[in-house]
Amino acid sequence: MSAPSDPVLNLFYETGAYLRGHFRLSSGLHSREYLQCALVLQHPERAARLGAMLASALRALAPGLSVKTVVSPALGGVVIGHEVARALGARAIFTERDPNGKMILRRGFAVDPAEQAVVIEDVVTTGGSTREVVECLAAAGAEVLAAGSIIDRSGGKADVGAPRVSLATLNVVAYPPEACPLCEQGVPVAKPGSRPSPAAG
Repeated sequence: MSAPSDPVLNLFYETGAYLRGHFRLSSGLHSREYLQCALVLQHPERAARLGAMLASALRALAPGLSVKTVVSPALGGVVIGHEVARALGARAIFTERDPNGKMILRRGFAVDPAEQAVVIEDVVTTGGSTREVVECLAAAGAEVLAAGSIIDRSGGKADVGAPRVSLATLNVVAYPPEACPLCEQGVPVAKPGSRPSPAAG
């Protein structure tokens, strides 16, 4: 595969993070392509660069943006969320799933009523995880100003319940497992993400 012309996607290519094969995404959908953000974010200088770029994109989306807290879903959003918070001069916290699969704040993390926040994820496919974080914060009374991700795999279609930006937008074909041509061909499926079981992602 030749190197992408997009500078953000080229970071994935350079680090071997742009994968092709048969993958089960965290959304439960299947795809021929997978972007493994952890392979890019393991390099602090690249993580800092992407965080600064995403912070700039958020400021362009909402001029005068003043954020107290950046919130990310664990595990995939934690590193990029921390770097965006650094660039915005905000604190960084994250949500986790409870035993019933509900997205919650743990480890003593909390938000105040009317606290202004943004939600940061590494990759958006359906927008489910980001939307769950937005709902978690709204239930606590916080004001979610925007959301952002490094990659948008939805082609710009994902609705996360807040205005959002991404550094790169892809139109990647994804299939329900019952209608996946790769499954029909008997191609083994890999689950390279951080969550072992399919859930909204």
